[in-house]
Amino acid sequence: MQIDAQDVCRLLPWHELIQALEDIFTRKVGAPVRHHHTMPVPGDPDATLLLMPAWLEGEYLGVKQVNVFPGNNNRGLPGLTSHYTLSCGKSGRPLAQLDGNEITARRTAAASAMASRYLSREDTHSMLMVGAGRMGQRLIPAHMSVRPINKVWVWDRSEQASQALVDQLVAQDIDAQVCPVADLANVAGQVDLISCATMATEPLILGDWLKPGTHLDLVGSFTPEMREADNRVMQRGQIFVDTRAGALSETGDLISPIQQGAISEADIQAEFTELCSGQHKGRAQLDDPTQSITVFKSVGDSREDLAAAILAYQRAQ
Repeated sequence: MQIDAQDVCRLLPWHELIQALEDIFTRKVGAPVRHHHTMPVPGDPDATLLLMPAWLEGEYLGVKQVNVFPGNNNRGLPGLTSHYTLSCGKSGRPLAQLDGNEITARRTAAASAMASRYLSREDTHSMLMVGAGRMGQRLIPAHMSVRPINKVWVWDRSEQASQALVDQLVAQDIDAQVCPVADLANVAGQVDLISCATMATEPLILGDWLKPGTHLDLVGSFTPEMREADNRVMQRGQIFVDTRAGALSETGDLISPIQQGAISEADIQAEFTELCSGQHKGRAQLDDPTQSITVFKSVGDSREDLAAAILAYQRAQ
């Protein structure tokens, strides 16, 4: 069965996908660390092959293959392509091949929304989206599916990109507005929820800007050299992650402040397995649930891909 990007979107509505993610993090899943291989490409920069396997014993086996070919940019081709193969966990028989780019984008946005359900205030009405690219387009509706957000601001280094996304949102009857590049600090200090999905290598969001009760969703930093938030964010905020192992080894948003002594690993309150199983109650368990600033940092996990692929396959059936 072939499931293309359009069908992935149709088969993975936000509420059902968030529930699938919550379920997968309460189950025993085989999820080895991703395989990372460098491949020479004649006449081009080296390519990277990423393999992300996960399985539910006796039920399903899935593998996401991500191909990163930087040389494609010079030929007008996408530098990254991926696909997901879902197989039977009893026989190994292939069941479906799904568009990996859309699986990744959609499960990433759903993971942030699931975290928001535990960590943002229930009366969250306003949101700032930092980054107007592929992820920003998905993070906004995902967050709106779990909180009564009625005002959206969009910030991007390119105000043209911000305007394009705002136009899309307005066409869907969403109250959206461009945040001018120079007004980031002002708007960030007003909203209830901030979601960041950028390629920034220097902090964009500063902790001194944030008002009490804010929830900050950090998606973009996936290497030790990338950062979206400064040390003060991590010192003021109650920190939660999708997985400790991934976050502590992959994102500069945690690696840098820990190395600089601003915070320690012990400052991470909980990961998804603890939130989804009820071991930690999220914002409700904090000393001051109303005024606390919460920070969620995701780096992605193969369990999320597996949950999304299974849901899409079952709904397609």
